[in-house]
Amino acid sequence: MGSLIGAVASYLDAKANRGLWLVRMEDLDPPREMAGAAEAILQCLQAHGMQWDGEVLWQSQRHQVYQQTIEQLLDEGKAFYCTCSRTDLQTYGGIYPGICRGHVSPPNHQEFAIRLQVTDEVVGVDDEIQGHYQQQLAKDVGDFVLKRKDGLFAYQLAVVVDDAEQGVTHVMRGSDLLDSTPRQMYLQQQLNLPTVHYSHFPVLVNSDGQKLSKQTFAPALGEDAALGNMQYALHFLRQSLPNNPASVAQLMEWAQAHWDVSVIPRCLQLGE
Repeated sequence: MGSLIGAVASYLDAKANRGLWLVRMEDLDPPREMAGAAEAILQCLQAHGMQWDGEVLWQSQRHQVYQQTIEQLLDEGKAFYCTCSRTDLQTYGGIYPGICRGHVSPPNHQEFAIRLQVTDEVVGVDDEIQGHYQQQLAKDVGDFVLKRKDGLFAYQLAVVVDDAEQGVTHVMRGSDLLDSTPRQMYLQQQLNLPTVHYSHFPVLVNSDGQKLSKQTFAPALGEDAALGNMQYALHFLRQSLPNNPASVAQLMEWAQAHWDVSVIPRCLQLGE
């Protein structure tokens, strides 16, 4: 249900503003992916009345583009090779202190990650739902990973490159990703890419305050209950509902005509 809410919010925001709604499969971590899951997601979206525009973009097919971007950043002295282990960094509270800065050549016989070097400037976003949010990256995050030691490309890199590739202008996503936004904006700046307009809605949580996801054993959606699922998603987003809609298509037509970002709350209390 949490994923459906995200799809509904982004879909309606795009369509109400006469934009295109793009679907991207962020399949960067093969060991964590379930066979057939991506196809099931696409089928579920269609069963809930949401058809994407254009072709689905698969991140697993774009490794060469991500690698070229990293090489560009390395050549420009904006990224570096890092051999630090998690144990090395434990004493720094998760904030990378720049230990390997200046390492411009891959180390011999050692595993390495590649990090983006950050400055001490403040990067802020004026989020349409959450308001102003900012980070001083050097203090709050440190130099962040673009490519992991296991060779997998980082989410922060892939989404920035793909947003630019797809011409994305507006991103509507869960507030659990708000703290990633300054990093993505900073990377956009380093690559001379346009800044995206962001909106972060509250995420659906369980009774323990945990985001509903596979990791917290959230139940899968039943496609036979698509109309009820969509009504719940719209209610969660505080959108108005028509009386007794006869179908998902009728409900979505209403929802698109009455879409209002301004009523989406910044956060929800447990039990709401």
